[in-house]
Amino acid sequence: MSHVTSLSPEDLARIDASLQATDQLLDRNYPGDDGSRQPVHTVYVPADRFTTSFAADWGAQGLEAINNAGGLERLGILLGQDDELAAAVAPRVAAKLSSEPIEDLRLDFEDGYGNRGDEAEDADAVRAGKAVAAAVAAGTAPPFIGIRFKCFEAPTRARGVRTLDLFVSTLVHSGELPDGLVLTLPKVTTVDQVKAMDFAVGRLEKIHGLPAGRLRFEVQVETPQLILGPDGTSPVAQLPHVVPGRISALHYGTYDYSASLGISAEYQSMEHPVADFAKEVMQLAVAGTGIRLSDGSTNVMPVGEGADAAWALHGRLVRRSLERGYYQGWDLNPAQLPSRFSATYAFYRQGLPAAALRLRNYVEQTPGAVMDEPATARALANFILRGLACGAAGADEVQAQTGLDRTQLTALAHPRLAPISH
Repeated sequence: MSHVTSLSPEDLARIDASLQATDQLLDRNYPGDDGSRQPVHTVYVPADRFTTSFAADWGAQGLEAINNAGGLERLGILLGQDDELAAAVAPRVAAKLSSEPIEDLRLDFEDGYGNRGDEAEDADAVRAGKAVAAAVAAGTAPPFIGIRFKCFEAPTRARGVRTLDLFVSTLVHSGELPDGLVLTLPKVTTVDQVKAMDFAVGRLEKIHGLPAGRLRFEVQVETPQLILGPDGTSPVAQLPHVVPGRISALHYGTYDYSASLGISAEYQSMEHPVADFAKEVMQLAVAGTGIRLSDGSTNVMPVGEGADAAWALHGRLVRRSLERGYYQGWDLNPAQLPSRFSATYAFYRQGLPAAALRLRNYVEQTPGAVMDEPATARALANFILRGLACGAAGADEVQAQTGLDRTQLTALAHPRLAPISH
């Protein structure tokens, strides 16, 4: 049976022609997530304190701190986990603290380092490059590692660029760049500062014979000017499109941003309404672009008599970020590692049974209480993959619950990456 249509081939050709720019925009600027691993946290340390054993040392210190306070199962209960969940999470966190206690490490030449003079910072930048290369060669470096240099505002611009240059150049001369190399540009206020950073890393690539786009960087969102510009537009929303493919992540800066808006120190927090607004704008700005997001930190450390309250606060804030689609945050103290991983693992383990059932029903087209769309199936698969990547769940238990292996889950989560079958 033939069906009569009204629009001619010429009409369809005109529609196609009118949407060529849209097609190109979507293809170039909204490629979606690339399916690579995202760390659950970033640890900041003054650059001169890094050693090849740094990650292992922090893991040991974090485990000692929680063991001295009653152990990981007690921590789980403190974070609101029931007995069964706490018992399942605790050994996984212990293994994590022993094998990979830091997923992402930033050697800090900015606030955590301060102004020590050019001679000292030059020496520390070179030393940092050599130490990172040595840690990577020895297999003791975290999967993701890099530096945060000083911002591109006039007083610190030359110093920041010089430190970036010395660190990258030292790394290049020490061998191949680490796969997980990360560079962080702080206190960004304008689009032009990001363009300047794009120029700087582009020149470094050309000078050192690196592939174009090899040196990607993070942007720290710490100023209100990046959320709302003087012309009433949002500069942060322009960033993915003025340097497409160059920015790897946006990181929210809790305290600089809150202070810039006049929030008194007592009330500066990751969960203050001004923080939530900024982070929602950031989410909108990078949706579909493949740029990742990270929440900030809490400055309440789990040490001394107030440790239990600080662990409970940290665990709650980690969980809150995860529920809002921020799958990464900052940690500033070894004692925060147990609560970071305990809260993260509990989040994924609690959600796994329901997510696995919904995904299995979707794949097998089994009628259920929830009718999921393809977009939701992608989110379910991505949720499970994140839990696998960080160690919250094992491949065998995931396959048993979903009926899918990692390759199949990846194809569902990132359909653009899946091979096209004919």
